[in-house]
Amino acid sequence: MNKAKKLRNDCFALPQGVDWTPLDKALSHLEKSLTPIAEVEILPINQAIGRVLAGDLVAISNSPPFSNSAVDGYAFRYDPKDASEKKVLDLKEGRSAAGHPFSGEIGSGEALRIFTGAVLPLGTDTVVLQEDISFLNGKISFFNSLKPGSNTRLVGEDLQMGQLIASKGDRLTTFMAASSISAGTKEAKVYKRLSVGVFSTGDELIDFQQNLNAGSVFDVNSPMLTSLFSNWGVQVTELGKVPDNLETLRNKLNEASETFDVLITSGGASAGDEDHLALLLNKEGTITEWRIAIKPGRPMAMGFWKNTPIFGLPGNPVAAATCALVFVRPAISKLSGGQWLVPQAFYVSAAFEKSKKSGRREFLRARLAGDKVEIFKSEGSGLTSGLAWATGFVELPDDDVTVKLGDKVKYIPFSSFVVL
Repeated sequence: MNKAKKLRNDCFALPQGVDWTPLDKALSHLEKSLTPIAEVEILPINQAIGRVLAGDLVAISNSPPFSNSAVDGYAFRYDPKDASEKKVLDLKEGRSAAGHPFSGEIGSGEALRIFTGAVLPLGTDTVVLQEDISFLNGKISFFNSLKPGSNTRLVGEDLQMGQLIASKGDRLTTFMAASSISAGTKEAKVYKRLSVGVFSTGDELIDFQQNLNAGSVFDVNSPMLTSLFSNWGVQVTELGKVPDNLETLRNKLNEASETFDVLITSGGASAGDEDHLALLLNKEGTITEWRIAIKPGRPMAMGFWKNTPIFGLPGNPVAAATCALVFVRPAISKLSGGQWLVPQAFYVSAAFEKSKKSGRREFLRARLAGDKVEIFKSEGSGLTSGLAWATGFVELPDDDVTVKLGDKVKYIPFSSFVVL
């Protein structure tokens, strides 16, 4: 399997002498440090939807490619000198229909039957609606209230040849592709999808299809993270769980780093005796233990194993989900050749009261209740019921904060992270 390009070994390193790094500083550092590692390929435009563009997408031809009628009616040449209240034109034999243009020319004082989407015949520039005309002895008549070019679509009115449709780094949407096709685009230069491997660490973990026994818990993070990443434009594979065994974990990392462009782990990222991931990355890989001033979300580690980027997320599911949404989603987008993603947020009146001390950013599980937002009853980072209940986060700033009922708070819906 072809591996992606390499990153600089120090791209995850935070500034020296920093204890707890403010969230905005950490995100800014990541945004500036990461570069695309995905390879480039050329695909038919309809197969490139959902991919990140590796080059600008421009109109190959004019759209529409010819001036045409926007309605069913009668085409004629507008005469600015004709100030009469009622216009009378000779009806020329023939018609212009979509896909079947009229081959002749329409003279002054003449009109031709035309249908929506049909080429404007030579000698015409305006169309009168069929509902607005009257017939009399081979002529049509109508009130002379039209403006020149009425009820027509001019060549290049939508897109002109060479016009920019989408930029390098944009993710090609269905509507971008539709617009491109209308302007003659047949293919697009895009980044290949990154391959991402996801696994959890911990002796206590078992697959959700197994039966619980004493001391065991279901592995929530592997299927949860795999599902999240499947919505973010990468090829993701769930690798299950790895026990707290140094040699087993080393073998898993060796195998996965040969197969995948990026690795995502959860658990084992702190400095505890059983946290073998941090130990291995410190001894045999490249690691930065990120002490981010965020709740929930620590510990977290980022580094390399045999030149493969690895994101070590916390073991608690809520903390793992929060870090995946806040850090890994925009990082993966940048590695994939895309833009650094910032979720859309808006301000809503609080249906709760809360105080917090300064020093870290807090993400509270929240849901809309009419025109207000409420928060989950508990902030425990292992309570997945809060994730299921929530429709988004309330983000509280780093400073001292006292939220009173009715205060405006920042609400980020999960849909802004593309969470299904």
